[in-house]
Amino acid sequence: MTIALVLPQPPGYSETFFQSKIKGLQANGHKVILVTAASENNFDLCTHLHHPKVYKNTIRQLLNMLFVFICLLPYLTRVIKYVRIERKEGTLFRRLIEKIYINANLLKLKIDWLHFGFATMSINRECVAKSIEAKLSVSFRGYDIGVYPLHNPNCYAKLWKYVNKVHYISDDLYTKALMLGLSSSVPNQKINPAININLFKLTKNKQIASKPVFATIGRLHWKKGYVLMLEALSLLNKKGIDFKYKVIGSGNDYERIAYAAFKFDILDKVEFLGKLNHEEVISNLETTDYYLQYSIQEGFCNAVLEAQAMGKLCIVSDAEGLSENVIEQQTGWVVPRHNAKLLAKKIMAVIQLPDSEKITISEQASIRIKKEFSLEKQAEAFAEFYTFN
Repeated sequence: MTIALVLPQPPGYSETFFQSKIKGLQANGHKVILVTAASENNFDLCTHLHHPKVYKNTIRQLLNMLFVFICLLPYLTRVIKYVRIERKEGTLFRRLIEKIYINANLLKLKIDWLHFGFATMSINRECVAKSIEAKLSVSFRGYDIGVYPLHNPNCYAKLWKYVNKVHYISDDLYTKALMLGLSSSVPNQKINPAININLFKLTKNKQIASKPVFATIGRLHWKKGYVLMLEALSLLNKKGIDFKYKVIGSGNDYERIAYAAFKFDILDKVEFLGKLNHEEVISNLETTDYYLQYSIQEGFCNAVLEAQAMGKLCIVSDAEGLSENVIEQQTGWVVPRHNAKLLAKKIMAVIQLPDSEKITISEQASIRIKKEFSLEKQAEAFAEFYTFN
């Protein structure tokens, strides 16, 4: 079976999810073709194709379009079929020309499945699979279902008409997709994210230090809830609790978040460590007692899986998949969103727990992650996903 996986860019070194998926499919005898936007980075785990590049220079763009269309002549039957489907959907001629151009490499593929790694990637490509006689599948992750449709109503109306199977990483995201118009009759399968359990190992039990050390890993973005976490920690500071908070990640909201730490008068207790590699992340987690992920929107969050695997005491929000990621009072604690005072109260309660209870939660979290969220288990699930007839 041949599967084309469409992503915005080639998976990076740290993006083990897509790399493990590709390796797992290959190990189960499938051929994988990766298709991304035009990029200087080439991916060497499988065949890697690029969408045609869009140029700002009009003459260069027209010449490239001419070249691309000439290369499509051997696939004229497919192109005609694609045109008929799009015209039936009401696509105007000029827009149709643009779509043929951006989908040119997909229209050439001889595949069994066309899989979009994010629902947003399917927009303007919904009809391609039918025109090349392949099945269409898509993954729901977080932003594409939880945020993007808020600004783009009915953005997936055409996708729902053509999709053959959907993958989602949490029940909440699937429920949201149903609310957005996905039919419950469309075959579906939940496959949770996974981590390399050989990298993130349980830190040997030790007495929790009197000065708590907190950490959060993720890009510096409003949806990660950093400002709310800083506000909650400032409330602990006012109660006389000394602590250190390590923020691991980079992003456009750095100044806003750093200013919040200043405004809440805890800047001296916060370390902005930037983007770190796996080894550096592990090293920092080893010296961390509590992991915070009070996200406003979160599909699932691999960083929380990694923290639990290492036995960190995780306090998270109830955003989308986080309440499936962490089991309340069994592997960590789940706090309703948008309430810094409630978060501060929960952090205080966890800090005051006896060490024996903390150790129990820590060990239960690590055991569950190793059992349920390994890359091997995920690879088996994806191999099964494409057996749908």
